[in-house]
Order: sequence, then C-alpha cells, then structure tokens
Amino acid sequence: MKCFSIAILLCTFAGPSLVENTKTIQLAEVAQHAVDQSKLTSPGSTPFHLKAEIVETTNPGSDYKGEIDEYWVSPEKWQRTILSPGFSQTLTMNGDQISEENKGDYFPWWLNDLATAIFDPVPMLDSLQKVNAPMQRPSGSERSSSCARLQMKVGAPPAENSAFLVFCFAGSRGLLESVITPAYDAEFKDYGDFKNKKVARRFVINPEPGTTIQANITQLEELANPEESRFAVQHSTPHKERIDRISLPEATVRSLSEYTPDVLWPPVRSGKTSGVLSMYISVDRSGRVREAWPLNSDNAGLENAARAQVMKWRFKPAARHDIPVQTETVLTFAFSTKIGDPIPILTDEEARKLAMNVVEPAFPPGSNTGTEVKVQIGVNLDGTVNGVGNPYDVPTPLFMAASAAVRQWHFRPYLRSGKPDLFGADIVFRVP
Repeated sequence: MKCFSIAILLCTFAGPSLVENTKTIQLAEVAQHAVDQSKLTSPGSTPFHLKAEIVETTNPGSDYKGEIDEYWVSPEKWQRTILSPGFSQTLTMNGDQISEENKGDYFPWWLNDLATAIFDPVPMLDSLQKVNAPMQRPSGSERSSSCARLQMKVGAPPAENSAFLVFCFAGSRGLLESVITPAYDAEFKDYGDFKNKKVARRFVINPEPGTTIQANITQLEELANPEESRFAVQHSTPHKERIDRISLPEATVRSLSEYTPDVLWPPVRSGKTSGVLSMYISVDRSGRVREAWPLNSDNAGLENAARAQVMKWRFKPAARHDIPVQTETVLTFAFSTKIGDPIPILTDEEARKLAMNVVEPAFPPGSNTGTEVKVQIGVNLDGTVNGVGNPYDVPTPLFMAASAAVRQWHFRPYLRSGKPDLFGADIVFRVP
C-alpha cells in the first residue's frame, strides 16, 4: 500500500460539463461520493468473486501482463491472488491473521497500481479530506467531465519542479473517471451494475508515453456461499517475510545513497538545454532501483538517458520497524546540456501527411469557436508520440484536451537520408 501525503498549491479547472454550473464543492466530497457508488470493498458491500486480466495493449507480448483473482467477504476476510511473469502473490486476510505467499522478491509498481485501482480506487481519500480543494460541482451527461487539477512542488532549488494531481469525474452522477498523481495513476472505464453499485470493468494506466497497461474484469459475481476453508490462516506470515512499500521524501531516499553518481546529460536534438526533470522511482528491499517512470521534464528528450543511469543506482535498504521495505519517491534533477544534431520540427501540414491515426480533441463546451490551439509533439522512430509540450501558452483546459487527443496519434516513419528519424511537429487544432 502506498502512503500519500499531499502538500498542494491549488488550481482547479472545469471540464466540459461545468460551464453552466458555477457552484463549488470540495474535491474530497466528490471523491467520497464516487467511492461510495463504486468501491467493491467498502464495509457492508456484497461479497464477491472477481477475476481480471492485465495486458499491455501497446505491446501485448511484453511482461506487463498478469491475472488477479479475488474472493472477498468483508474488509476483514478476503483472499487475493496475483500472477505475473516476474512476481506472484497470494494474500489471505482473516481478522488479524494474515498469510502472504510470494514468488519473487519485488512487487512491481505498475502491478500494484492496477490492483489498487480495482479494489481501492481513491487510496489518498483520507489526505484529500484534510485539504481545502474546491472544485465545480459535477453536472451534465455521462459523456461530460469535471476535473480538479492540483499542483505540488517536488525537489528543492535549483532542481525544483512541479508535480500534478488530477481528479476527473463523469457527469452529474460523479463517477470516478481518472486519477493522476506521481504515486498512483488510473483511468476507470466501462461502468456496469453490480449489487446496487456502478463498478468499472476496465482500468487503464499510462506510465509513460507509448506504454498503456490495462486490467479488464472478466468475471464479477456474488459470492453467495463462501468456503470458510479458503480463508483459513493457520499461522500469520511474519512481518519480515512480507513485502511492504512506503513513499518517502526525496531527501530521505537520497540520504540512503550507496551508489548514486551524478547523471551525465547527453546533447539533445531539440528543446531546452537547461531546466529540471522529475521521475518516479521504485526501489526494492535490497536497495536496487527496479522502476523509473517519467513525470515532468523541461526536455522530454533527456528522460531515457536519465532513466538508464538511475536504474543502476543503489541505496541502503529502507526499513520500517527495522524490516526492509520497498521504497518509492520522486527524484528531481537540474540538467544542463547542449544542442547536437537538431530534430526537425514539422509544420502542421507536413505532420498530418504522415499521420495514420488522428483523434480530434473534445474541447470544453463554452470554449470560443475558432480559437487556435497549437501544441508541440515529439515522435519516436516507431511513430508513437513521446511527449506533448505547450510552448505557445495555450490555456490549460484547451491544452489538456489537445494533449489527450494527440497522444493517441500514430505516424508513418519520417525519413532522413532514407532512414527513419525522430521528429517534432507543431499540431494545430481549432475549437469547432
């Protein structure tokens, strides 16, 4: 389970359904209402048996895949089995007795993130209830959205950066649509009825551009006659044999440094040559970095180089009650480099000639018709979008709508001297 501490500079924006309704409400209240409607594991909920399959839709053959099988009677009695290529776990809880059987020494962040989305969709709800975060009241049809966007500072000067928390809810009913934070990221789709609740059947995470991992509920049924033997725990697993995880401040993690050489910044082909870059890392119980995901960067072209170096870092194991735990944190770096072999920036017309999959933005109703919305994208060798920038200072609601659309675009190869090459492009939309 992740620990969430939210220190927020607040800014909120209205999604498509909110232009006509200016009444505000606390984000915590909207989130609580969404949880009450859809969370399967709330006290008093109907016992259930659930199966889910996980796959990386952008690369179905990758190791980002797995299965989840849960039998749930109450918050105090349940069994969850998670299977994946690199890690498997069977966790049984019966009152204060807990059995945990693990195969593998590291519980991946992405796998835990999807399991959290299914069973605890707003895990930071307690923290939200301590924050004054007003937003406009959800309204409109199921296709409309209302969102709250929160900003928090990470790092320290000169490597100070911003991390964003975005919470979106659908229609006047306010069903949870998405949560984006550094520690937790999920979209909730395909809601259906289950015992007086509306339950999402599809959960999507996008830990980096070009990587989409999805969990699909393939079976959800009432557990009418649970077998008590399934939840029997003869002996609780000692804490030292369980895999636990905590989120820590960057300074605390860096104080555990064992091998963390300075990042060497290669020349970039476009964009800023100085600025800051942040990534979210997960460290195993031995102190090895096992995952590093990009968060926010003044030059996305440096993310892969930084990640490759950070993945070799080592820390002294973090511990809670003298027991080693997995650790997660946001790392923020100041970079300085130079331009080398600049990446060409195509015009909107040139880029659209290469585009094979074009998705138009869903701009908020009430936006001024004819408004030009120009964003700058970076494109990988395989034609996927690796980043979306806002160098033309497009207002946030319009930029986010354009960004969400253009990230789904795909392009034919851009050829230089007969070989595929990276490219950037200025993509122009107009509000209809």
